[in-house]
Amino acid sequence: MSGNRSLLYEVWSFLKVRKKWWLLPLIILLILAGLLIIFGQSSALSPFIYALG
Repeated sequence: MSGNRSLLYEVWSFLKVRKKWWLLPLIILLILAGLLIIFGQSSALSPFIYALG
């Protein structure tokens, strides 16, 4: 295995080879939750994001 591969490429390769397509929605939700946490901490959108929850 090459050390230059990115994490996203590794995950995509795993999903293709192992046929674990059911993991894709879980991965997408985890990425979206992470982005929501990052943007919710210190942005002008914080009051609007807080209102969603």
